[in-house]
Amino acid sequence: MNYYEVTFTYDNISVETETISDVLASELGEIGFESFKENADGLQAYIPENNYREATLQEKLKQFPIEGIRFHYTIQRIEDQDWNEEWEKNYFKPIRIGKECIIRASFHEPEKGYTYNIIIDPKMAFGTGNHATTFLMIQEMLQLDLTGKELLDMGCGTAVLAILAKMRNAQRVVAIDIDEWAYHNAIENIHINHTDDIEVALGGAERIAEFGKFDVVFANINRNILLADMHYYAANMKKDAYLFMSGFYTEDIPVLTEECRKNGLEFQSYTEKEHWAAIKTKKC
Repeated sequence: MNYYEVTFTYDNISVETETISDVLASELGEIGFESFKENADGLQAYIPENNYREATLQEKLKQFPIEGIRFHYTIQRIEDQDWNEEWEKNYFKPIRIGKECIIRASFHEPEKGYTYNIIIDPKMAFGTGNHATTFLMIQEMLQLDLTGKELLDMGCGTAVLAILAKMRNAQRVVAIDIDEWAYHNAIENIHINHTDDIEVALGGAERIAEFGKFDVVFANINRNILLADMHYYAANMKKDAYLFMSGFYTEDIPVLTEECRKNGLEFQSYTEKEHWAAIKTKKC
C-alpha cells in the first residue's frame, strides 16, 4: 500500500513543540492518519494514499484545540515498503511509569527492576501519539486494588490496560474495541503476555451488556465517543463502581463531568500530563 508522508511544522507558538505534536497526532488519528514520527521541528504523519482528503485535513487544522498555532506542511508520496520495520526503527519507545511498570515491544531489550513488564507489539497503527493518556490511565490503575474485581477495558486498542489489570489480579477482564485491527492485535498481545483468560470482543459500547456488570471501567478513547457512550458505561457498572476516562484535553473536563452527572456518575478527581487529562468517577 502506498502512503502520503505529511510533514508539519509550527509558527508563533508559546507551547512546547512536543505537546503540539502529541495533540496533533491525536487529532489526525481521527481522520485516517495511522502513524507518526516526532522530530525537533514538528511531526511527520502517514496516511494511506486512498484515505487522504486535503479539505478534511484543512478543516481539522482550523479546529485545532490549542489556539495561536500556525501550521505549515508538505506532502510526499511514499512507495510501499516494510512499514512495520520502519515503525519499529523510528517510532515506538518503551513507556516507563516509575519502577512499577514498563511497556515495551518485543524488539526492545528487557529491563530489570519493574514490577510489571508488559510486552506490546502494536505494529504501525498504534502510532496515535497518545502515550500521555496511556501513562495517566496506568498511573490510575496502579493505585487500585483489583484483586477479585471485574474490569472492562473499553476501546482497548492494544489491550495494554486489560493486560495490566489481569497482572494485578483482577478476577475477570473484558476488552472491547470497534476496530478489527485492534481486536486482532489485542488477542496477539494478550497471548504474548500469558494473560489468555481475558475476554476480547469486536464492537462498540452496545456490546458491554453481553458481559454483565463491572466493578471498574477504563475507557481511553476520545471526547466525542466518551460523551456518546457514557450511558452504556453507567448502565453496566455495579453500585459504587469506578469509571476512569482519558483521551481528551484538560479543557474538556467540564463537559465530560457534566455528562457524568447526568448518568449518575460522581466526579472524584483528575490527573493531567502534557495537556492531556484523565478523570475518575464513581457510580452513585
